[in-house]
Amino acid sequence: MELDNKLQDITIGLLLGDGSFEKKKDTLGIRLQIKQRSKAKEYVEWLYGQFKDYCLSEIKFREDYNQYYFSTRYLREFQNLYGLFYKEGKKIIPSNLKDLLKSPLSLAIWYMDDGSLDFRPKNHYAFYLASNCFSVGDSNELKNVLLDNFNIKSTVYNNLCRGKRYPRIYIGSEGRDNFCQTIRSHILDCFSYKLPHNT
Repeated sequence: MELDNKLQDITIGLLLGDGSFEKKKDTLGIRLQIKQRSKAKEYVEWLYGQFKDYCLSEIKFREDYNQYYFSTRYLREFQNLYGLFYKEGKKIIPSNLKDLLKSPLSLAIWYMDDGSLDFRPKNHYAFYLASNCFSVGDSNELKNVLLDNFNIKSTVYNNLCRGKRYPRIYIGSEGRDNFCQTIRSHILDCFSYKLPHNT
């Protein structure tokens, strides 16, 4: 059995963001892990509703991390995406990302997971997509796919924090309207603060 298109689109967005795969040793099974802070409980519940047929247990809460989480079963259905997004156990950007990242839903999931809004009323707004778990080269590939597949212009910044570089994607005046229009209908109410209210 394969993942349906919607679940595949969601999974791609999650892998670009905070979602992760875990491979079971000596088997073909791979599970998807979801972890979010308590303020994103609605989002975790929505994600669980999409994947519940693939889960053995319900959402759990870890108080010491103030975090809601769940995992799917170890599944063969994730093999293909694992092979594309992981190399030697580390998350990477697939060489065929342009063929994978086509759905506005994937983009919205990535933004809900790992995006932020820089908003000043009547003056300015822009978006950031964290890509710090990827290399600068991979971040530039993400930038190219945003332009090619969604006509969203962006820039990669390689910010320095505590002596380490963290790339992230900046979507300013040339791309922000297209980005907002592409993702808006998929953004859950608990993330409404990540959207400008005057556009």
